[in-house]
Amino acid sequence: MTDVPPSFELLPGAADSPVILHVPHSAREIPAEVRPGIVLGDAELERELDHITDAHTAEIAEAAAAAAGITPWRFVNRLSRLVVDPERFPDEREEMLAVGMGAVYTRTTHKDVLRPDGFDPEPLIARYFAPYAQAMTEAVADRLAATGRAVIIDVHSYPSAPLPYELHGEGPRPAVCLGTDSFHTPPALLTAAREAFAACGETGLDSPFAGTYVPLEFYGKRAEVSALMVEIRRDTYMTEPGGPAGRGLSRLAGALGALVDAASR
Repeated sequence: MTDVPPSFELLPGAADSPVILHVPHSAREIPAEVRPGIVLGDAELERELDHITDAHTAEIAEAAAAAAGITPWRFVNRLSRLVVDPERFPDEREEMLAVGMGAVYTRTTHKDVLRPDGFDPEPLIARYFAPYAQAMTEAVADRLAATGRAVIIDVHSYPSAPLPYELHGEGPRPAVCLGTDSFHTPPALLTAAREAFAACGETGLDSPFAGTYVPLEFYGKRAEVSALMVEIRRDTYMTEPGGPAGRGLSRLAGALGALVDAASR
């Protein structure tokens, strides 16, 4: 369809940079062909997008890339996670299936119906999820070939108060939550992140969100692929939910740029 925008964009960085800033949840765009499968009215959908979108994270990553001494690569999802969520497992391994939020969501942040019972996710998986996963795999392979390693830094945000869909919302909600993986997050990368974000408020580990994103081809197999998830609490840089960015954005972008530089060395 001519009105379907590109699903994602790989923005090149320096040839010798191992870092990929991955921004999967910043967009609100829903293609016309996808909209009829969502049962929410237009106003309800806009409210859901306010809650579920990691607003302004693409701008944070862009400013961080500009601030970094060695420009990182950026892989940015240009469609809403309500189309597909590229960071979910596309099968029964995904724990978020318990709340209707697998690779294709069927429930909202408040556990209301998003797509009807019996909705077939496979066309969306084939059209959007699979090409995204393949392109991200190729981007990581390219950094491995060029530099001998790859560093994936996921750029996310989360609300200051828990939403009903959260499985682990009862834990701490620091200004910056660092999601880790026992295989893919080396101690030096975690230390660099703590130092980089020290001026942005309290940092915490794996609460309220845990883990990292690594393409399945490399997951648990290639230690040269390191990964860290950066979850920024939204009230530190924007008006919730879904409002404009504030002065905190530039401070966070500078911190992320410092992390990029540390990870590039």
